[in-house]
Amino acid sequence: MDLDFAKTGGLIPAVIQDHRSGRVLMVGFMNDEAFAKTLESGYAVFYSRSRDKLWMKGESSGHRLAVKSIQTDCDQDCVLLQVEAIGPGVCHEGYASCFFRTLEGGEWKISEQRTYDPKSVYGGKQ
Repeated sequence: MDLDFAKTGGLIPAVIQDHRSGRVLMVGFMNDEAFAKTLESGYAVFYSRSRDKLWMKGESSGHRLAVKSIQTDCDQDCVLLQVEAIGPGVCHEGYASCFFRTLEGGEWKISEQRTYDPKSVYGGKQ
């Protein structure tokens, strides 16, 4: 597993893609420990830069990401995880994907409906 964590300061981007539709759901970051735990558990584990710790996607919401396949880029400093999203959405704002805004006429516009109410999942914490 010769991923190059050193080149990017210990963290590599992890692009998360729906294994059926191909839609990009989110981008997170992994250190070597998060990558190892992802392999061990079969679920996406990330390194949270804001919390300064590992976190398994869905640990508070239950909206987990079951890993179906993993690829790396030519430089081995980024990974692509194809996943099955378990739950109504991946985004903490209540959308199926974190990529729910589209640039239209120079402005970001919400381009889809929420799939769940984030307040009912996270309370006041987002």
